[in-house]
Amino acid sequence: MNDYVIFMDTAGDLDENFIRENDIRLVPMHYTLGKEDRICAKMEDEALLKRFYDGQRGGDLTQTSQITPQVYLDLFEPELKAGRDVVYISLSSGLTKTFDNVNLAKQELEETYTDAHVYPVDSFQATGGEGLLTILAARNRAAGMSAAENAAMLAERATKTNLIFMVDDLMYLKRGGRIPASTAVIGTVLNVKPVMHLDTVGKITALTKKRGEKMALHELVSIFKKTYDPSMGDEIYINHADCAPRAARLREMLLAEFPNLKITTMMMSPIIGAHTGPGMICILYFGDKEGIMKIYE
Repeated sequence: MNDYVIFMDTAGDLDENFIRENDIRLVPMHYTLGKEDRICAKMEDEALLKRFYDGQRGGDLTQTSQITPQVYLDLFEPELKAGRDVVYISLSSGLTKTFDNVNLAKQELEETYTDAHVYPVDSFQATGGEGLLTILAARNRAAGMSAAENAAMLAERATKTNLIFMVDDLMYLKRGGRIPASTAVIGTVLNVKPVMHLDTVGKITALTKKRGEKMALHELVSIFKKTYDPSMGDEIYINHADCAPRAARLREMLLAEFPNLKITTMMMSPIIGAHTGPGMICILYFGDKEGIMKIYE
């Protein structure tokens, strides 16, 4: 059994202490803020993230670009050359073509390094959803699971990883092509807060809409209560786009219902924030993904 390393791209969010203590490697991603081109190569500090979201509020356009196959080649080749396999947790293929690019790199690398392998895992997730799967990957490795076994378990668990969220302004998602224009109109009138999730193929799907923040937060908690599966773990993430008071309220609401939850609250990566705008908030957890849609049938 080969040794192996675990990579996650920086569209994910994960506690920095966990990254350091478990030797998690990060695949950098590019984003723009106004005319400034930046590389997100780590979990960004809150001062930079605050400037990013303030820039959006001030009218700066924000964009991201896909990870190219060459980036993967440059990062993964030294590991395979040393005889180590790679397990990589990727941003959802429902949001980007990046997963296609890592598979191109995998094919090229494995033609050269026949005794080591790259195992890309489509998270069907973003932000803390990738983080939760990366935590699981590190624990599986520590328990002695092989790279192939780990990747297979992660692929299965990805189908049970949930991201439910609300946004203040759907026009950010519309500009990035993540939702159609007809959907974006919903959130522009009368303080309506759209409640959405990433579906079984990792695409953004609208669930319902609520009038005002309070009702939308209660809806998120209601969905969580109906679909959370504690048998898969009590760790969850709350990620937010520079709306810490909203995140604190959501945390209190969840703990009132589930006092034993281990909640990590983080400001969200600019890679995802570029497409959601300030004010977005989400809950990431393991549970019944298909059950989310059944609530609204």
